[in-house]
Amino acid sequence: MAELTALESKIGEVLGLAMAAQGATEQVGKLVEKEGEHDDLKQALGQMHEEAKEAEKRTTSLAEDLDGKKTAILEKARETKQEATEMMSTYLGDDADALDGFEFLTMAEAGEVGHWTVVRTMNERANLPGLQELVDWQIPIQQRHLEQTLKGSVELAADEDPNEPA
Repeated sequence: MAELTALESKIGEVLGLAMAAQGATEQVGKLVEKEGEHDDLKQALGQMHEEAKEAEKRTTSLAEDLDGKKTAILEKARETKQEATEMMSTYLGDDADALDGFEFLTMAEAGEVGHWTVVRTMNERANLPGLQELVDWQIPIQQRHLEQTLKGSVELAADEDPNEPA
């Protein structure tokens, strides 16, 4: 397998995070559905899921254009997806509720904003063809996702009885 540069490895990581985000939005969607109401949150999760699918598609397409690196980048992506999925599994135990789910997504989206920002910074020197356009498309989406998940966390927290035993 081809050896990846630091930037190519980061591309694999953001690809893996996009893959993991699809599963995370589905799982959190089920938690929201269990509690009923909150159609706005279900709609936001659906949009986030579709945008994660598109991010996976576009990032995979970029990896295909990197001669001989696609397989190694996809392997890095699978590793990152597995790690993120394990973190979600740990965080969202059997007793998780919608608020737990949105709190997890808030952390995950902050991580995605950070990763894409690192990719942007590294690419300032590397200047990989097509990557700047992908970054310019992805960072605002990830920032919006972070805002949406934080807003959802606050909305769900407002519904909680703060004096109820945990």
